[in-house]
Amino acid sequence: MEETLTILWTNADPITAKLMVFMYAENALARGWWKKVKIIVWGATAKLITENKEVREKLLDIKLKGVKVEACIACANELGVSEELMAMGFLVKGMGAPLTEVIKSGGKLITV
Repeated sequence: MEETLTILWTNADPITAKLMVFMYAENALARGWWKKVKIIVWGATAKLITENKEVREKLLDIKLKGVKVEACIACANELGVSEELMAMGFLVKGMGAPLTEVIKSGGKLITV
């Protein structure tokens, strides 16, 4: 069984991002709690990344440490931030089908 954790990040509160999403994602990978960790950026979090330097820098940092980051293109387009997210090196794509696959396959999912 592949040990992959997916974190669906929809809460645009920077404190929640820092003290839950990023902290757990980084530690889960670094400490071997999960072999792979992926964050799905969904909704207002896409805009938060482009507007909040601390959030953006920490997300880029954990991405460099091996946490996979993908963003919902429909959300990013609606918020006008697709190009900015792609320029930062984040994968921006349709996320409905990948999220559905995680759920249907019984994958491990945290929603924040």
